[in-house]
Amino acid sequence: MRSLFYVLTALSVIGLAFWAYHENYTTQEAQARAERLQLRIGEERQRLRMLRAEWAYLNRPQRLRDLADINFDRLGLLPLQPYQFGKIDQVSFPKRDPLPITNPVDVMNMEVGQ
Repeated sequence: MRSLFYVLTALSVIGLAFWAYHENYTTQEAQARAERLQLRIGEERQRLRMLRAEWAYLNRPQRLRDLADINFDRLGLLPLQPYQFGKIDQVSFPKRDPLPITNPVDVMNMEVGQ
C-alpha cells in the first residue's frame, strides 16, 4: 500500500513539474512575442512620425512659391501669384525672343537662361 502511495506521489510531482515547465515555456514565448510586437510598434510609430514630417513639409503653403523662386531661371516662369496655386493652366510663361542658332556648337556652349 505504501509503495502505491509513493508511486502516486512521484507521478503527481512529475506531473506538476511538467505542468510548471510547460507554463514557464508558454509564458516566455508570450513575453518574447510581446517584446517583438512592442519593437514593431515602435518602428511603425517612428515611420509614421517621419511620414507626418514629410507630409507637413510637402504640404506647406509656401513650398510652391519657394520652388518657383528657386527654379525661376531654369524654368523660365514668371513669379506665381496666390490665385495660380490650384491650376497649372493659369501659370503664365514669359514671352521670349527665339535665339538665332547658326552653329550647333554654339547651342552646346550656351548657358541656361539665355
